[in-house]
Amino acid sequence: MHTGSCLCGAVRFEIEGDLHPPDACHCTQCRKQSGHFWASTDVARAALRLYGEERLTWFQSSEKVRRGFCATCGSALLWAPIGKDKIAVAMGALDRPTGAHLAKHIFVADKGDYYNIADGLPQNAQ
Repeated sequence: MHTGSCLCGAVRFEIEGDLHPPDACHCTQCRKQSGHFWASTDVARAALRLYGEERLTWFQSSEKVRRGFCATCGSALLWAPIGKDKIAVAMGALDRPTGAHLAKHIFVADKGDYYNIADGLPQNAQ
């Protein structure tokens, strides 16, 4: 069982089972939402239990995806593809220890020009 929350604690969650290896998304949308890049783990929707869901606000960022964040403190928490049985949970919102290790970088063609990726992990242009 893994637990986590937003900054203010208004939205909390539990994840049953092991975490899928997270990835770091450097696309423009993720950078603008998070302020840097977005690291998340994919979770089966059935394995995610939300508390304070009434404080969760959704932003439809494209035809295929909506992003969930706390309406009180603004913490970015979820990336939800529409019609899929998985949802991405922000790694930074998880309580430690996660036991997870970043697996890859995606959308590196869009990454910010102010940092380098030098951890040796696979990098996908898109």
